[in-house]
Amino acid sequence: MSWIIENLENALNTWNSKMAEIFRLLTESPETFKGGGIWNVITTIHGVVRSVGLGLLVLFFVIGVMKSCGSFAELKRPEVAVKVFVRFAIAKAAVTYGLELMMSVLAIAQGLIARIMTVSGFSGANDTVLPQSIKAAIDETTFFASIPLWAVTLLGGLFITILSFIMIMSVYGRFLKVYMYTAIAPVPLASFAGEPTQSMGISFIKSYTAVCLEGAVVVLACIIFSLFASSPPVVDPSASAVTQVWAYCGELIFNMLVLVGAVKMADRLVREMLGL
Repeated sequence: MSWIIENLENALNTWNSKMAEIFRLLTESPETFKGGGIWNVITTIHGVVRSVGLGLLVLFFVIGVMKSCGSFAELKRPEVAVKVFVRFAIAKAAVTYGLELMMSVLAIAQGLIARIMTVSGFSGANDTVLPQSIKAAIDETTFFASIPLWAVTLLGGLFITILSFIMIMSVYGRFLKVYMYTAIAPVPLASFAGEPTQSMGISFIKSYTAVCLEGAVVVLACIIFSLFASSPPVVDPSASAVTQVWAYCGELIFNMLVLVGAVKMADRLVREMLGL
């Protein structure tokens, strides 16, 4: 019955490899992701969009002056003129050095993730392995009794494999969002030049911070699951092999579903924390 055991172990190996990849991705910088080729393209696009942002900077500044000042005479007041031009200078710096600002925010989030992993004692995920008692029960199964056992292991292995890919796709999606925010950052950051339009820039910064903090929520969920994995589901050794495998797969898949749900809801949870 080695092929039944191999089917389950292959599914668990897929899950373990994706878990290990998640821990690696959460601490990896976009600058080194996939060799840095994607980041080079994004920074090039960012530079092109920056010129558009500088153009919008003047437009937002004019809109802000027209909305804030009732007349040109009011703009002649020193305190009003200083306030307006200080806002313009800050917005200009945000557009010009927006990439460095965003990388600093991401570095803080990455440092938080690394700190969580260090404090918890996890440098990576604990492997989920098939208990020896279940392996022994499968080996003792007769040919005819192995037919329903094969169906159970096939179904369980399929679910585990699908869940592992759903989970890793969510983590890759975080990288995709970081790239998108970085590419178009100069446009929303230019909105700080005008008081009526500054809400656009504030929402952008909050949303980007939420994307960066998603990694902390994901790593916490993975650490909790790893603690579950260190204590495998308890099965009745006196039950049949089919019952044991069914009970093991059922509880294991339930824990995996909880983890996948937590990973996919990480963005919503962080947004609720930040009031978005």
